[in-house]
Order: sequence, then structure tokens, then C-alpha cells
Amino acid sequence: MRVYRKVQSVEPDHTGAVVAVGNFDGVHSGHRAVIGEAGKIAKAADLKWGVLTFEPHPRNVFQPDIPPFRITPFADKARLIRELGVDFLVAQQFDMTFSQQSAATFVEESLVRALGVRHLVAGYDFKFGHKRQGSCETLLAMGNEHGFDFTVVSAASDDGGGLYSSSRVRELLTRGDVRAVQEVLGRPFEITGVVNHGDARGRTIGFPTANIALRGYIRPAFGVYAVKMLLPDGALISGVANLGLRPTVAGQVPRLEVHLFDFDDDIYGQKVSVQFVEMLRSEKKFDGLDALKAQIARDSEQARVIHAI
Repeated sequence: MRVYRKVQSVEPDHTGAVVAVGNFDGVHSGHRAVIGEAGKIAKAADLKWGVLTFEPHPRNVFQPDIPPFRITPFADKARLIRELGVDFLVAQQFDMTFSQQSAATFVEESLVRALGVRHLVAGYDFKFGHKRQGSCETLLAMGNEHGFDFTVVSAASDDGGGLYSSSRVRELLTRGDVRAVQEVLGRPFEITGVVNHGDARGRTIGFPTANIALRGYIRPAFGVYAVKMLLPDGALISGVANLGLRPTVAGQVPRLEVHLFDFDDDIYGQKVSVQFVEMLRSEKKFDGLDALKAQIARDSEQARVIHAI
């Protein structure tokens, strides 16, 4: 998959394509329906299949001081889109200047002039242009005017009627309901990062941990989770993790610490993905390391049971 950072840099081989447009934070089941619809149309018409998204997320531009909220930072989003088989991805740079474009200017300059889009696909709630003035109705009308087709994909939901949406994923994560998150995403929620050295306290109490910085990810509810870690070689190792401030040892910065079961290889410096399976309990402060050690042992046994199901 070829990645471009602005529409003006798209090469001729990728113009005149079928393009799915949206923010696609999370690349959840609803997003994949939109991107997949573009793929079906592209295949039937023997055209290239592309995705147009915006980076950084517009919320980061308009509210730069808010806490991290991304479900999938750009590297994760690009990887997940690539795995769908897309030919090219345009991660259009989004800044205050770009945000001032009218909806008509975005269509004429980005979609028509730069991309020469043949068929555009968007979710039912897609908004664009200055003050979100553009909508699917705008795209349908301007498509007729400028000679491109437009398909809108309706809302998708689970068997219980819950919408597949990024806002729903964020809400569930803040409650620690990672089981429900997996249903919306169609895969486990994961945090990807490089294993770095911590304070080695876990090893001294018999539970060595791999420490991963949280970077720009949304903060799920602080607590203990049954997790799996995907290693660079493709191995998937079960474990238990603490996500939070570690109040028993007066931690100050949120951290993800993972204890892997029956595993003692050196993975410092390696890029790994931690998949959240189920929340076991909320984070709490214990009366010393002995009490903490006893609780970690209980957490580990509970996590092993969950992984065995």
C-alpha cells in the first residue's frame, strides 16, 4: 500500500480511483464496511482502491490540550487499512489552514483536481469543510456536477442494536469494558509500543514485567487486565497487565506493565502489541509490596483461567 501525506502528491497511477473518505479512528467494523464497499466497487470497475483520511485527527488541531483520545494513532490506523488490501492511503495533513476550506473547495481541489476521483464512498455521518458545512448530500450534488459517483454507507450495528462508532469505543474503554470494545472493533483493542526498561521492581517480587509507554492512545480505565502480547516474530503470549499509576509504589506517570506467562526471553527494545482481553479489577493501593505480590498472584491465576476459556 502506497502512503501519501497530501492529495497533491498522489501519483497518476492512483488518480481516477474509487476512494473511501473519513477519519477512521479505530478502523472499527463500521469503518471497514465503508472501506470495503469502496473495494467492491473498485474491483468490479477494475479501478484502484484508495482511502482518504486526515492527520492529525481534527480534534487534536481544534483542542490541542485535551487528554489523549485516539483509538488508533496513525501508524496503527495505516497498518489496519493496509491489511484490508487497499492500494493507497492519503493521510491528508490537517491544520488550521486546511480547516478553513469550504466544502466546495475541498471537493473541487482535493477530490476532483488532485485525485480525479471516479467514485467516492463515505459513511452516513461524514462531515467536511469549514464548520462541517459539507455532508453526504453535498457530495451527491457535487458528484453529479463534477462527474464522480457517490455511495453513502448506512449505519452499522451489532446484534443488540449498538452502533459501530468511535465514540462508543471510547466510552466503553473508559469503563474498562474491553470485551464489548472487541465486538465493535472486530478485534481486541491494542496498544503498540517499544518495550523499555522500568524500575525492575516487578522482577524483585517474582513478577517481571515488560513496560510499554502509552504515547497518544486513549487511556482505558486504570486497572488490571488479562492480555495477550504479539511479538515481532508473530508469537502471541498470554499474560496479565496493570495499566495505571501504580499507587502502591507512588507512581506518577501512567504506564502499561505486562507480566507474560511462562516466558522469559529478552524483548527489550522490541516493538510489540498488547491486546486487551478482559478487565479483572480496578487499580488500587495496597499496604506494601507483600500485599501487592499476593494480589498479583491472584490476578495471574484469574487471567490464566480467562485465557484458557
